[in-house]
Amino acid sequence: MDGMRPALDRRIYSAQLRAMNRPDVFHAHIYFDPAELEQAQALAERVRARFGVRVGRFHLRPVGPHPRGSCQLTVPGEIFGDFTTWAAVNRGALTIFGHAETGNDLIDHTGHVIWFGPSEELNLSQFR
Repeated sequence: MDGMRPALDRRIYSAQLRAMNRPDVFHAHIYFDPAELEQAQALAERVRARFGVRVGRFHLRPVGPHPRGSCQLTVPGEIFGDFTTWAAVNRGALTIFGHAETGNDLIDHTGHVIWFGPSEELNLSQFR
């Protein structure tokens, strides 16, 4: 039995390492100006219908670190790759800011990010 323990320990360690390197959840924020609200709502509905993700409230003004109106999509990690492929070509003129949710908000909003469309400056003061 002891001969099997190192292999089991390596498998447990590997599973833990994969979990740390593969977040369970990502957020994708659709950015919009007031004139783009209907376009943002339509995009969010298309994402919800296609991927079954949770669509948050539509904030008409900047909230948290986000520089303008936004809506948060909560995307499970196991479908984030499919979502990004789809979002890259279906976002229209809207910008989408995506980031991992690892528990470190500053790193998640600066290092674990992906932009679809032009990147925008975030207000990171709340994370410092």
